[in-house]
Amino acid sequence: MWKEVIICGVIIITILIGNQITQNYSVETIEELTKELEELKQEMHQEQENIDFERTNEKIDNIFKQWNERHDKLAYYIEHDELEKVETNLTSLKSYIETNEYAEAVSELDKSVFILKHIEDKYVFNLQNVF
Repeated sequence: MWKEVIICGVIIITILIGNQITQNYSVETIEELTKELEELKQEMHQEQENIDFERTNEKIDNIFKQWNERHDKLAYYIEHDELEKVETNLTSLKSYIETNEYAEAVSELDKSVFILKHIEDKYVFNLQNVF
């Protein structure tokens, strides 16, 4: 009897610790990417007439690098469809920046931020998501 109780307790504690670790990693990743995207958006709005193309391309390449570094770990526990949406929007954002279509780029940037926040809200551990 006690053996089963102890095993169940260990399993529950392991699940809770694993959930906390993955949630912290997700929140950290989303905050970093959102911060980078918001900085890019501010830069694009400030210098609408004289945007530094090299700097914006550098920033979007840096965002892609960060995303690719974290994508594989996120794929272990987040739905692939959600991650694919972010990757699709980031690819569109990059192509709009490369073709100097900044109005469309800002739109894709906002979509990317929205999806990242949606992922964060969807996978946060709270009673609303449990029931």
